[in-house]
Amino acid sequence: MPRRRRFASSFAALSAAAFCAAGIAFAAQVRPALSAPPNEPAKVEIKDGRIAAVYAGRTIFEGTIAGDPAELRTRSRVFRSGDRIEQVVYFFGGGSKPLKLTGTIRGSDEAFACEADRRDRRGAGPLIVRHVSGRSRSLLNRAVYDRAADWVLSVDSGPSAAVTPAAEGASVFRLSASGSEIILRFRPRFYQKHRGLAFYEPWTYKPWPGSVAGWISWFAFYDRITEQDVVETAAVFSEALKPFGYDYFQIDDGYQQIQGAPEKWLVPNAKFPHGLKYLADVIKGQGLIPGLWTAASCLDDGLPAAHPEWFVRDAAGRPVKGNWVGAVLDASIPAALDNVVRPLYEGLMKMGWQYIKLDALRHLRYEGYNANRDYFEKKKADPVAAFRTYVRTVREAIGPETFLLACWGIRPELIGLADACRIGDDGFAYAGLSQYNSFNNVVWRNDPDHIELDADGYRSTLVTTLTGSLTMLTDKPAVYRTAAIEPAKRTAPVLFTRPGQIFDVDPSRSDQIARVDSEVSGSGPRPFDAGYTPACFLYSLEIDRPFENWLVLGRTGGDFSEIRMADLGLDPAREYYVFEFWSKKLLGSFAGAFNPGALDPKFRSQAFLIRERKPHPQVLATNRHVTGGGVDLDDVRWDGKALAGRSRAVKGDPYVLYLTEPAGFALDGIDASGAKVERTDRESGLLKITLASDGAGPIAWTVRYASQ
Repeated sequence: MPRRRRFASSFAALSAAAFCAAGIAFAAQVRPALSAPPNEPAKVEIKDGRIAAVYAGRTIFEGTIAGDPAELRTRSRVFRSGDRIEQVVYFFGGGSKPLKLTGTIRGSDEAFACEADRRDRRGAGPLIVRHVSGRSRSLLNRAVYDRAADWVLSVDSGPSAAVTPAAEGASVFRLSASGSEIILRFRPRFYQKHRGLAFYEPWTYKPWPGSVAGWISWFAFYDRITEQDVVETAAVFSEALKPFGYDYFQIDDGYQQIQGAPEKWLVPNAKFPHGLKYLADVIKGQGLIPGLWTAASCLDDGLPAAHPEWFVRDAAGRPVKGNWVGAVLDASIPAALDNVVRPLYEGLMKMGWQYIKLDALRHLRYEGYNANRDYFEKKKADPVAAFRTYVRTVREAIGPETFLLACWGIRPELIGLADACRIGDDGFAYAGLSQYNSFNNVVWRNDPDHIELDADGYRSTLVTTLTGSLTMLTDKPAVYRTAAIEPAKRTAPVLFTRPGQIFDVDPSRSDQIARVDSEVSGSGPRPFDAGYTPACFLYSLEIDRPFENWLVLGRTGGDFSEIRMADLGLDPAREYYVFEFWSKKLLGSFAGAFNPGALDPKFRSQAFLIRERKPHPQVLATNRHVTGGGVDLDDVRWDGKALAGRSRAVKGDPYVLYLTEPAGFALDGIDASGAKVERTDRESGLLKITLASDGAGPIAWTVRYASQ
């Protein structure tokens, strides 16, 4: 299970010696992250063609500007709009030679290259949601965002520009730009102020670092679930899908007596005769991480009748009620938290639950607190602070290493408290993955809701894994004994990704997020909750590894006669192989653009593995994972005579390598350690090698060639 530190005080507890042993300077990397960065411009110095920018005591940019010295003009200006600061440094060259700006951007270990501004749609190509596993080398990048300090430094549109990784380390980037004018733009507190996320304080927490993939009971059994359903499904699910990276197993609504006092949750109803600890132990016994649904609601009339002082009350002193939330617990009252919230979650932790889904939060906020704002005003309490206090109490009770999912709809008030947010309505929807793509693994982990392995199973699992989102399946156990699980096998575990854009590709929902403060009903999706109608049909995941960089492009629909390499951030002058993963077909090698063809009705999607063509044999794909090696390839090397690598396979699942066979190279033999070579085939100009893993560890394989 992934482990991480959440709060700044936890970081402070780490010793300087531990950081030095890891090759990290303690004073430079840890202490700045413990305090809020200033909402102020950088200190910029321009002299003799050199530029330096210092922010929060650190030099974040150093560079030089070259051009006609007689014509070069430079200026630095700061613009303020409320508490939003934009600082621009601009260079104008009136001579015949273009200006050239080169320099180095330095950030924290959470800094990454990206696009900071939406491109002009004229000639900018199709909408594409971009994510990255590793360091991005995309030619689309014109900015660096430093998550730890929430600043972005970017180059405005106009000149050609590129931001690429530097050899010095993961936090260093090279910037180059060329044109008649070049504008650098610095924006401190970017997500917090410019994006309007008041509670975003990334210097106090980090996103959940590991894969979150598993099973949830809701669409499989709804609230009719029984203890026997849990026992049987856990056994089948563990056998069928745990080896492929599915670790979590979450029980949803249906186990509790009623939503109310802690004991009504901790002691389940008659369908669960052995109790919740028994179920947690059963799930753990199958090698899975136990998860449980809870709700911030009180439908038990007995509790508010016994303790009306713990609840939001009307003018006559009677507890008010709201749709879905019932009686509204007043989280500004410590006794309410100490007697209702804290005992429930501390009790669940003692039973061994390690994943908590906290539902009805929208109803607590809207029908509960927003609709009764006069109650809070009368007592001079802040309803938003009370709402956060409710969830902070849950977080304190479960600790930083228990996964917390906030449900449902966009919950900007809970940033920094919840590990993930169910961004839309009940049932899986693609649209939210482009409406809140910039939030994923920066603000929190996006949850597009659970996936059914039905006719849409290939498409649903594809886009979820390519965006690094939550992947929770919800089928009856019989499904996991059929071929329907194939797409699920090929899309877990889920890689930790960063967004390639710090804006939302479809801004129609996130632009409305300020309305959260005035909603008084959560009966259905609000204008800012993730919607149903997708505006985007392309999802790219850049895979960067020490041995190779390649691109996975998912397509879910749309009419495309061609897809241009430049629109994907690839060099249009170079040649690339394009391999379709679901059908296991090589489309060919292309420079400039390729035609994706029609969607196969079986898959309803396409997953293209795009790798630069080499003049020697190379790996195009493996069958283990839709990323074509992003999960399973540890290393690949060509030494002039042999292609060698290390792979991680699933025991009992044939592991297939797809290799190119350029002219002039003849197969001379295959060696494998940790696996047996079962067969070799040639299909569509590729060498297909099938290995059977012994399950004891990684596979070391070598494919030898003789010159022709």
